[in-house]
Amino acid sequence: MRLLAFGKTGQVATELARLGVETIGRDQADLTDPDACAKAISAANADGIINAAAYTAVDRAEEEEALAHVVNADAPGAMARACAAKGIPLVQISTDYVFDGSGDQARETDAPTNPLAAYGRTKLAGEDAVGAAGGAYGILRTSWVFSAHGANFVKTMLRLGAERDQLGIVADQVGGPTPARAIAAACVTMAEALAEDPSRSGIYHFSGAPDVSWADFARTIFADANLICAVDDIPTSAYPTPAARPLNSRLDCSATEAVFGVARPDWRSALRDTLRELRDS
Repeated sequence: MRLLAFGKTGQVATELARLGVETIGRDQADLTDPDACAKAISAANADGIINAAAYTAVDRAEEEEALAHVVNADAPGAMARACAAKGIPLVQISTDYVFDGSGDQARETDAPTNPLAAYGRTKLAGEDAVGAAGGAYGILRTSWVFSAHGANFVKTMLRLGAERDQLGIVADQVGGPTPARAIAAACVTMAEALAEDPSRSGIYHFSGAPDVSWADFARTIFADANLICAVDDIPTSAYPTPAARPLNSRLDCSATEAVFGVARPDWRSALRDTLRELRDS
């Protein structure tokens, strides 16, 4: 099956390329131009599309919501309509930010959405546009992505942990750190399954296990990297940001395993692999 992915330099796009998926960057199809994205799909000899590109600057989106909406909602909608016209599936990556983060239970796929910030609003609008296009689709909500490349929490902690002997890390936000490599593999599996059986279309969740706080995630990073850096638990209120973050990012991923046979990855094992890759590079 020939798959085409939007995105070139992002964490998931990089891993998709490693899996042999053809990736295209903004020089070939800029998501600020939804029509160009649709035309790229129409012209492509592809059996399925994965959208691994997005506007992900969560805080900047508070001031650039219109631009974020074009990239995160209008472009995926145009992609989905182009895929529907060709009769091929689209896998769209979404986020836990479509929820408000209340409570302490894992969110099921049909749980009410209530994004707290512009980023989440635009990603939710993208979900709606993809679902309304009429073709085969899979929306994969994920969280806390990390890998050996790009900007992410693991790399930030490695840098800060080497510079300081103590850090205050938010302890009241809980979720599942998710390796980009596992997300890429899940997207490929979903695209192949949807091409075979479009009735599997819908919204799915995928995050690493076990759920953990940012503070405890940082402790594990430091321990595995042999960095001596103490972690002080702090509340979200002590680290204000322009965009509100959900406190509860737990995702119920049972439907993804039931429908596609894709289980939650163990982020602890993936973290060790990531650290090894960073050392080797």
